[in-house]
Amino acid sequence: MKSASKCRELIKKDRFRSLANTASLFFYLSTLTLTILFCSHLLYHPTNTKYTPNTHIHQFTQTTSIQPRLPDSENCDLFKGQWIRDATGSLYTNHSCTTIPFLRNCFLHGRKDTDFLQWRWKPDECQLPRFSPDTFLTTLQDKTMAFIGDSIARNQMESLLCLLSTVETPKAVEKDAEDRFTTWEFPKHNFTLMAMWSQFLVASTERVINGSATGGFDLHLDKVDSKWSEKLPSIDYAIFSDAHWFFRQNYLYEGGNLIGCVYCQGPNVTDLGPGLAIRKAFRAAFKAINDCKNCRKIISFLRTYSPSHFENGTWNTGGGCNRTVPIGRDEVQKGGPDWDYRKIQMEEVETARNAGEKSGKKFEILDVTEMMSMRVDGHPGVYWGNRWMKGYSDCIHWCLPGPIDVWNELLLELIKRQIKTEAGL
Repeated sequence: MKSASKCRELIKKDRFRSLANTASLFFYLSTLTLTILFCSHLLYHPTNTKYTPNTHIHQFTQTTSIQPRLPDSENCDLFKGQWIRDATGSLYTNHSCTTIPFLRNCFLHGRKDTDFLQWRWKPDECQLPRFSPDTFLTTLQDKTMAFIGDSIARNQMESLLCLLSTVETPKAVEKDAEDRFTTWEFPKHNFTLMAMWSQFLVASTERVINGSATGGFDLHLDKVDSKWSEKLPSIDYAIFSDAHWFFRQNYLYEGGNLIGCVYCQGPNVTDLGPGLAIRKAFRAAFKAINDCKNCRKIISFLRTYSPSHFENGTWNTGGGCNRTVPIGRDEVQKGGPDWDYRKIQMEEVETARNAGEKSGKKFEILDVTEMMSMRVDGHPGVYWGNRWMKGYSDCIHWCLPGPIDVWNELLLELIKRQIKTEAGL
């Protein structure tokens, strides 16, 4: 009996030691696992340890933590979404990209905050892939892309030039005396990138009174600006941008006859407002593309109205844009002129799209109005180094690098969709 009792006691002790050893081993392995995970986090996500959330911002995701996987962007609405925190930042800097123009180089002119670079556009129903310069250049190998229109068209082209420069150095091959028409080539991919300045898209002449330029123009709404239209046969992709130049005293002509004006108070002339002029200008531009017999099957994109963000005045009455973070989507005021111009642009694209079915021309929308309405923080403001207009803020264009870079992410996705559609995929 004593032997059996002693055996049972030894068995209990062995079990206790086993359990104790197991617990120690479990604790050791758990501690080791957590240590490895924490070190991995530090090694591969160093920026997350430095990020301090801004408590004044609402309706934005505050971290770049792992999100549930969403469908790719192939079928979702890329333009409905919100800006989320992303510590990754831009692909380029104002030091790494040597082609950033003087007036868009906000850091050069003293901007200190960098928070406006820590946001990423997130569509509601899918993921928008980060811009891949290699994918862009491979997809558009042997192609020519032109940005046609105002200085914001040029702004987007300059963003794309910087993004692509991260993988291949571009070669400047053409520039006119006024730097309004520029051409760059990426020799390894035989890709050509162009900017064509045309502030109205249609033929225009500045009005001169007593030998002095007035800043107002005569616009011939039924005649496209030949400086860009004559280059159409060499273009595969055209990105159009226009609107802001119409907000001045302009006189409108059709068939050589004065039909009205914008912001004028002259006798016997009807003020038709900028909306009609914008509509007719895009209509004429798209008609020129559809009527072009010796053109390639051009794919045209209209980038919708890019809002300005002047506060406490206009550009010439002391208005500025000093915010350093975006506003939430619920703060965007839909309606009003900005949205009217967007609607006009979208209607003209639809009209051109229907007409282009016969000629093989394609027309698409790059709808940035809502997303950029939130980016009150992305303009140069006072940081644009203009020696001739000191005290004036630029709340129309966009800093480089800056939120305008997302336009080219969206452009690449739209091009990839178009190629898949044509291939029947």
